[in-house]
Amino acid sequence: MAEVFQGEAGSDLAEAALVLPLMFTILLGIFWFGQAFSIYGTITHAARQGARAAVAPTCTTCGGTNDPSQNAYDAINTALLAAKLDPTKLQMPTIPPGLCLCGSRSTTCPSGAVKCDLGQKNICVQGVSRKKQNAPPDQDNVQLSSSNDGGAGVCGLSVSFQYPYTFWLPGTSLNKRQILLRAQAEMRVETQ
Repeated sequence: MAEVFQGEAGSDLAEAALVLPLMFTILLGIFWFGQAFSIYGTITHAARQGARAAVAPTCTTCGGTNDPSQNAYDAINTALLAAKLDPTKLQMPTIPPGLCLCGSRSTTCPSGAVKCDLGQKNICVQGVSRKKQNAPPDQDNVQLSSSNDGGAGVCGLSVSFQYPYTFWLPGTSLNKRQILLRAQAEMRVETQ
């Protein structure tokens, strides 16, 4: 009878040795995907704050000039610091959103999308343009919805950027793989 019990204990130990690494990997995956989702929520919030700061008619907390692109960057920077994320990791999106100039008859641009403002290196602000890097900005806005496409014909600004995130899942294809989480927010221009 003792020999049968030892055989069962050995098989239990072998089963545990097979199942525990899989369970550990699943738990790690849940943790790292949860972290990615949390960071995505934070950068989306930061993009909304940046777009809101960019379209405000005046910025009471801004010193000196009222540059929409700089206001957007400052608001994004503040939101990321509050969430304990590193704002120096912000990156320009690899492909900016395809938005048209305000007054377009459609939200799809046959002549090409509005380019990102040259005033910022780490974020893309569309709807603000300048002739050179340090020139004062011109706010020419982008078409957010067109009345021809069933929208209200709203114009505004768009703010977008990417933030890197690295997974750590040993034994999987995601181990030490970096992905770029993308955030974009659009806000209509206020006229007060």
